[in-house]
Amino acid sequence: MAKVSISLDAELVVEVMVLAGVGSPQDAVELVVRDYIARGHRTEARTELKDQKLREVAIKPQEPQG
Repeated sequence: MAKVSISLDAELVVEVMVLAGVGSPQDAVELVVRDYIARGHRTEARTELKDQKLREVAIKPQEPQG
C-alpha cells in the first residue's frame, strides 16, 4: 500500500489522539480518515434509498384528475 506523508498541527493531532483513545499520531489520523470515509458511504446509502423511493413514486401511474 502506498504511504503519504503530510504535516499537521500538533494540537489537532493530540486532540484526536485523546478523543480516539489512541497512543500514536498515525493511528489517530487513520481513524479520522476511516471514519470520514465510512460516514460518506453511510450517507450515500441513505440518499440512494431515498432517491430510489422517490423514483418509485414518480413511476407509479397517477390517478386521473378532474
